[in-house]
Amino acid sequence: MNITYIIGVVGAVVIMLIGMMFGGESGLLTPKQVGNFWDPASVFITIGCTLFIIVASFPPSALKDIPKHFKVLMNTKGNNPLAIIDELVDLAQVARKNGLLALEERGNQQEDPFFKQCIMLIVDNNDADQAREIMMNDIEQSSARHEAGAGMYDRGSSVAPAFGMVGTLVGLINMLKAMDVESGGGNLGPAMATALVTTLYGCVLAHMIFGPIANQLRQRDEEEMLCKLIIVEGIMSIQAGSNPKALREKLLTFVAQRQREGGGEQKGGKGEGAE
Repeated sequence: MNITYIIGVVGAVVIMLIGMMFGGESGLLTPKQVGNFWDPASVFITIGCTLFIIVASFPPSALKDIPKHFKVLMNTKGNNPLAIIDELVDLAQVARKNGLLALEERGNQQEDPFFKQCIMLIVDNNDADQAREIMMNDIEQSSARHEAGAGMYDRGSSVAPAFGMVGTLVGLINMLKAMDVESGGGNLGPAMATALVTTLYGCVLAHMIFGPIANQLRQRDEEEMLCKLIIVEGIMSIQAGSNPKALREKLLTFVAQRQREGGGEQKGGKGEGAE
């Protein structure tokens, strides 16, 4: 569970609601004032238009991945570089004792398709440069797909304030129409509320919803790419016949010092991709 995301979003919402309660005549918190910031027309314009523009901006193949994005977003245990290093050192020991062909069975047992592919590349005795090129191209393309997914939320973050301004213009136009002498000015209040609240909704969508999601997805991508780079370096070193102990020291340079020191306590899976 991604506790920092939950704490951040929920905390921001709570602080905003408390802020809305201030400003009453008594100077104390006035919960009923929160109702002043609810406007159905503003919700309809800002949220509705933003969501439909996202739909218009991306193909169905990208939109259907939205549930997967939230699964990746909330999963903090998918990528464990220390577990991957342990696995690679174990593979290096097997290769030194029994040869590279002995890794085929271990490769078939891998749940991570990228890890399995990398093992099979050296089992099939591919040229080292060609094998590295294949692995690195896989990493680049995977990262590009992840960036496209994060870009969907960047798009939402950019258009939400714009439709907040559209709602403001709609409210101002209605307000000016209501100022006609014959209308009696009875619609000034609701029109002005729509004009102001839509801007608020647009900012909330952009900076409290879409922005954090895009940042979190990019963070997951960075974690996955680090694990994949470790796999590539480890597999290429195994093919070159590196000593398992030297391999461990080499691969540990990919992680922070504090992670290396606590490595013996960390267990877990090899990684669940952000694709």
